[in-house]
Amino acid sequence: MMVSVAGAGKTYGDHRALQHIYWQVKEGDWWGVVGPNGSGKSTLLQLIAGTESLSEGQISIDGRDIRSYSRKDLSRIIAVLQQDGLPAISYPVRDVVEMGRYPYQNWLGRESADGALVVDRVLEELGLTELADRPLDSLSGGQRQRVALAKVMAQEPRLLLLDEPTTFLDVHHQLQFMELLSRWRQHNAITIVAVLHDLNLATQFCDQLLGLRVGKPAVIGVPHTLMTEAHIEELFQVSSAIVKHPDNDLPQLLLRRKTE
Repeated sequence: MMVSVAGAGKTYGDHRALQHIYWQVKEGDWWGVVGPNGSGKSTLLQLIAGTESLSEGQISIDGRDIRSYSRKDLSRIIAVLQQDGLPAISYPVRDVVEMGRYPYQNWLGRESADGALVVDRVLEELGLTELADRPLDSLSGGQRQRVALAKVMAQEPRLLLLDEPTTFLDVHHQLQFMELLSRWRQHNAITIVAVLHDLNLATQFCDQLLGLRVGKPAVIGVPHTLMTEAHIEELFQVSSAIVKHPDNDLPQLLLRRKTE
């Protein structure tokens, strides 16, 4: 298992953000984590990333307790991409992507392998070569999110954690971003865990979905199993209709307005 979560919980003061989480992610899987605001989705990602400590339970990464890793060793396995991607700073695109090579550098900022070749390949794959010398703050939001993806690709992780990566993108760039992820996964067999608000995107791209509510697993399974009117009602307290996508028959969500 790439990720094994056994009885994980997280408490902040009197608030139990997560409790009784049992969950496993196989290497090469793409999981979507869904649920309403405040259900613990981002907290779960932070626990897996090692940026938050467990209050109870255990998390193992690649068969090893996450607490046994150094920060740098863990960053050679896991990369994290937040919803806001990268701030609009004046650094050139290439310099930002090169920051992804930090886990492989020694204390002098050098690495034994030729990281420049990795950076060049990633820039080419994401169509960023022509933008390599442009400052980040001169790019559009969609372009900056591509650079953010390039930075984590240059990190060469085996596990990619995404926290609502399409939140600030329009529908064109949302689809483009998810397709870039899909191709990267196919070519490199990486494992992806993504917190997503758009259930239709999650259904189209994820192998399996974990639905959280008030800090506990509410539903879990493949999209065909999870995307039902009953499960959507349980998770989000809304009425819905489920239809089949015309291209692949995957379930798609339509919300129903409440009538007085």
